[in-house]
Order: sequence, then structure tokens, then C-alpha cells
Amino acid sequence: MTTESLSAGGDPRRLLSDVRSLARRVRLDQRMTWIALLVLGAVTLLGIPFDWLGMQVRCNPDTSCEFARRGMLFYWPPALLLGYAAIAVGYVRAARARGLGARVMPYVIAGAVTTVVFTALGVAAALYFPSHPFPDGPLPYWWLVLDRLVLPWGMIGVALLVLARLERNVGLLLFTLAYLALVLLALPTNEGWGPAGWGLQARFAAPQVVSGAALLLGAAGFFAAARRRRR
Repeated sequence: MTTESLSAGGDPRRLLSDVRSLARRVRLDQRMTWIALLVLGAVTLLGIPFDWLGMQVRCNPDTSCEFARRGMLFYWPPALLLGYAAIAVGYVRAARARGLGARVMPYVIAGAVTTVVFTALGVAAALYFPSHPFPDGPLPYWWLVLDRLVLPWGMIGVALLVLARLERNVGLLLFTLAYLALVLLALPTNEGWGPAGWGLQARFAAPQVVSGAALLLGAAGFFAAARRRRR
């Protein structure tokens, strides 16, 4: 971005308009939304083999199965923290290349907080459910939505709301709301994924594939929009 001196011709209203226009250009040039979505999409897809290989499954003669997603707990906390650190570095480097500042730390802090929340709830569930099995019958729908919200791909959406606020980015806000609606409401339950012969690992991997693909598609869209804006 280049700065130019503008003459307002002694008109305060024109001067104010020029200042607002320059401030808007700065905000637009500070946006590196696609970097955040690209990193988070990659982290989501890379987590699938860890969840798959680290899942402990034990099936009973009555066809019911018990499972523990230990691989997810080992992978996601450090992966998300490293991912948010990479996003911060990407934002700062891009902003410095344009001679601008980057307001990314509140987003990184929000991402770290949601990571800690997910980890704490995951550890609590790992300690609680072995001695307190799930109740018989289908779980309430609100419980399923809450469970999806505290999973890593749900927490990613919560942190993206913070980024949308920091960037004053209506496009990112709309994308994040659509992403959260997909992750929390639109995806079927694990029992609804694929044919009955699929293993538990495949049923849990399918929603992660959809979430990661949505983030990568969003990254491609915001990158294309940023390139058009700079032409």
C-alpha cells in the first residue's frame, strides 16, 4: 500500500471523507483472512489420521461399541496453538510488507482460550464417561449441538467470530455463521454417515473432511477476493 498526500481544499467535510476513505483502505489491506482459513483447514484435515489411528474401539457381542478418542486429545491442543501462532506470524509479516500494523493478537488469544476449553472438556469427559456410561436411548438434539460446539472444528468457528469483529469483515462474519450452521446443525450424526459397514473411525472422519474442506474453500474465496481488490 502506498500513501499519498491529499488536499482537501480547506473543506472540512472533504477532509473527513478523505480520512475515512484512507482508514477503510488500511482496514482492507490489513485483512489476511485467507491465511487464517487456510491454516485452520489444513490443521483440521491433518488431524484425521491422528483421530483415526489413535481411536480405541471396543465392540460388544450385542453390536454396541465403546470408544475413546485419545489421538484427538493428543493432536488438537498443540496443533491449534501452533496454527494460531502461524496465523499471527503470517498476519504480521504481510502487514509489515505493506507498512501497516496488524491487530491479530486478540484473535490469537481467543483461539488459545478456546483450545484450552476444548482440552479441559476433553480431559473431563475422558475421566467421567468410563465410570458413567451414556444413558439408554437417543441423546437430546441440544446435547449433540453442544457436543459439536466444543469440538475443535466448532471452537474454530467461535474464534473466527472474533477475527470477523477485529477486521470489521462482514464477509467473514457471514462465512463463519454459515460454517457454524454447517458444523453444528447441518451435518448428520455419526450414525448417519455412509453405509452401515463403515467403522467408527470412518464415521468420525467424515464430518472433519467436510469441515476442513469448507475452511479451505473459504480460504480460496477470500484469497481470490483479495487479489481482485488489489488490481
